[in-house]
Amino acid sequence: MFPLSALLTRMIHNGTLTVTDAAGGVHTFGGKIAGPAVTMKLSDPGLYRSLVFNSELAAGEAYMDGTLTFPGSSLRAFLDLMSINRNDRPPTPFQRAVGTAIKPFKRFQQSNPIGRAQKNIAHHYDIGNALYRLFLDEGLFYSCAYFENDDDTLEAAQRAKCRLIAAKLGLKPGQKILDIGSGWGGLAIYLAQMENVHVLGVTLSKEQHALAQERAQKAGVSDRVRFELRDYRELDQKFDRLVSVGMFEHVGVPRYNEFFQHARCFLRAPPSTLTPRPFQSARHQRVTRLQSP
Repeated sequence: MFPLSALLTRMIHNGTLTVTDAAGGVHTFGGKIAGPAVTMKLSDPGLYRSLVFNSELAAGEAYMDGTLTFPGSSLRAFLDLMSINRNDRPPTPFQRAVGTAIKPFKRFQQSNPIGRAQKNIAHHYDIGNALYRLFLDEGLFYSCAYFENDDDTLEAAQRAKCRLIAAKLGLKPGQKILDIGSGWGGLAIYLAQMENVHVLGVTLSKEQHALAQERAQKAGVSDRVRFELRDYRELDQKFDRLVSVGMFEHVGVPRYNEFFQHARCFLRAPPSTLTPRPFQSARHQRVTRLQSP
């Protein structure tokens, strides 16, 4: 099972990972420090290498096609185990070498200038909204939800996230809000429903743009919520508040400064003069007007 066995031997110290390989052999890793016990089965010998050299993509695809399973255990338990051990162990010399070697290529890969950004987004999102409806909530929120309780539905957790964002924005009647990377329009519509504000959402996806406009019309807020199919860097307007959820991964590390420079220019008041609201979890936000309708 080399080289995967070598990596797991070095990595797993907290808890135990028992792996059944494609030939039926059983391998146990860890056990030096008490922790969770996880069982994993690999049905494809090609995973011995792919899980080392391209772990994130290989693990996800193997789990989906059934060549990586967790009999008697669960994916969540495995992720917990890996998280505990990854945070506890420094990278290996090999991992550092690979990271150094691919760094220049990552900068090129993450370069996202105007024009190319639209092509990247189209490749990811303009493949039909039906696909995304298969695994997203009813509101089509494509970013992490906020689960206040273990038994919350995905819809409830996404509404809790919107409620928390609205509270942190400190909405006031008449404000202009910019939503960068507005997706299918769920957050922009929610903000307009919670307060008498005007929201502009920008996206580079034709599919998202068309559906967002349709949803705003059906929600009865199209007079205060509009969506534009354009790159946020082409905007020349001022806003009272700015929000961007789940879009930052598309910016690319080389363009982080560019993103924040534009964000500063979009705000009427410089960030230094804005008064941030104290952070509170949605569990403790009991502002009546910010409750879900």
